[in-house]
Amino acid sequence: MSDKEILIFDEPAAALDPIAEMKQFYAIKQKIEGRTAILISHRVGFARLADRILVLDKGRLVESGTHDELMALDGIYAGFYKEQALWYTQKEGDE
Repeated sequence: MSDKEILIFDEPAAALDPIAEMKQFYAIKQKIEGRTAILISHRVGFARLADRILVLDKGRLVESGTHDELMALDGIYAGFYKEQALWYTQKEGDE
C-alpha cells in the first residue's frame, strides 16, 4: 500500500471467501489508520463494516449512512443486504 492520504479499492475481496474477506478488511483498516479509503463492493456483508456507506443507483447517490442507519431506512441498501443474507441461510432446494 502506498502512503497516499486517499486510497481506492475496487472490489478488493471479489475472489475471497467471507472469512478471508473479513481478515482482509481488518488488515486494510489497520494499515490505513488516519487516512481515507474508498472500498467499492457489491457484497454488502463487506460494506456493512465501513464507517459510511454510499449507495449509487444508475450513477446517482441515493442513500448514505452507516449500516444501521441504512437498514432502518429500509431502502435499496437494506434490500441488497437482506437478499444477500439469504445466500447464507438457504438450504439446498430452497428458493
